[in-house]
Amino acid sequence: MRAYQNRFIELAKKHDALKFGEFTLKSGRVSPYFFNAGAFNSGATLAELGRCYADCIMASGIEFDVLLGPAYKGIPLAAVTAVALADQHGLDVPFAYNRKEAKTHGEGGVMVGAPLEGRILIIDDVITAGTAVSEVIDMIDTAGAQAVGVVIGLDRQEKLDGEASAVQTISAKFNLAVASIVNFADLIDYLGQDRGADDSVLLAMQHYRAKYGATE
Repeated sequence: MRAYQNRFIELAKKHDALKFGEFTLKSGRVSPYFFNAGAFNSGATLAELGRCYADCIMASGIEFDVLLGPAYKGIPLAAVTAVALADQHGLDVPFAYNRKEAKTHGEGGVMVGAPLEGRILIIDDVITAGTAVSEVIDMIDTAGAQAVGVVIGLDRQEKLDGEASAVQTISAKFNLAVASIVNFADLIDYLGQDRGADDSVLLAMQHYRAKYGATE
């Protein structure tokens, strides 16, 4: 794995954004791990998180003009990523985000920040069902801009109703490049290399991947 991927996993573990155990998901599946980006909740933590996203974007090679963070978790993620791109990579890029409900006074509308122009890169924590991504793509289309990609923290690589994952479905449906800082396979690799890891956790992760993992 790349350095930023290891940093991301270590950061997530340290702040309990990534937990291992037994967690019942909305789908009813019992997952051996749980990821919650809301646990990244301090200044230093968000600064490091932004650097991980920025490094992932640079590694992905996706070319874009504006960062867009979907409400709600995508908003701070897009902001700290924009800061990291400027501080770490010398790229001063604009960013925008949407409101859940349209504002009826002042400037009005659902979009805040930079105008949606040119190539738009969406920043979020995960893609679960793709609903949030679909909504902002509609906004991007309405503005006359082009969605070119999505960058997320974690790709669960988990099949939904068929054999494809949420990421694969969104990528194919909207012809988008999707990059993740880490994916499920990376978590398994990390556990396999961690001498202090519990073997039962690694076995549970491997079993879950064999049962629910999407076809690559």
